[in-house]
Amino acid sequence: MSPTPKTLHMKSEPELAIHQTRQVGNTCSFHAIAVSSRMLLNYTLDPMTLSEEVNRLWRRGRFMRVAPDWAVTPRMQVRIVRYLAQTHGLPFSASYHHGDPQTLPEFLSDLTRVPIITIIWPWRQAPPIYLGSTSLNFNDTRSAGAHSMILAAYDPQHSNAGGQLITPWGFINPWKDNSTQLFWMTDEDFRRAWRFWLPGVGRNSLVIIQQTIEW
Repeated sequence: MSPTPKTLHMKSEPELAIHQTRQVGNTCSFHAIAVSSRMLLNYTLDPMTLSEEVNRLWRRGRFMRVAPDWAVTPRMQVRIVRYLAQTHGLPFSASYHHGDPQTLPEFLSDLTRVPIITIIWPWRQAPPIYLGSTSLNFNDTRSAGAHSMILAAYDPQHSNAGGQLITPWGFINPWKDNSTQLFWMTDEDFRRAWRFWLPGVGRNSLVIIQQTIEW
C-alpha cells in the first residue's frame, strides 16, 4: 500500500500555492520566513523589506547573510527568525537539523511547524523543479546554485509530464505569482540535491520554524 499523501497543515494545493510570490534577487530565504510567519501567526512580513533590513544589519556587523544582497545559509535563517522574534515580539523560533527523507513528511501534519529545506547543485547538474503537473522545468539552468523552499506536500502518486515523471515532493516556491499549483520534484532529484554537501551547510539541511505559544 502506498503511503498516504500529506500536505502542510492539511491544506489543499491551491491554499498552499497562494502563498507563492515571485522573488527578486537572492531572497528565497526571506520569502520562506515570511510565508512561515503568515501560516503560523497570521503575521505579514514583506520579504524585500526584510532583505533590506538584513543588509543594513550586515553593514553594522550583524551577519545574517553571507554578504549584502547575497546568500542566506540555513543557520542564518535560524538567526533571522530569532531576530524577528526578539524585535517584533513574535512567538516563534527556529532550529537547524540534518533531516532525512523517510521522516521529513511527518513535519507536514504539525500545525505549529513549517519545514524549510535547502537544496544545492553543482555546475550543469541543476535538479528539475516542475510547476504543478506540467512538464515546465523552472530550474533549467547550467549554473551552480542553492535554493530554499518550504516543503508543502508529499504525494507518492503525484506525476508530471502526463504521468511520465513521478514527482512526490511538493514545495511552496517563490518563482511564480498568482499560481494555484505548487512546485514538484522527483524523488531522485530531490534526494541528490538535498544531500549535496557544502561547507557551512552540510547535507540534508532542514530548518524548522515553530510557533512557541498560541497567537
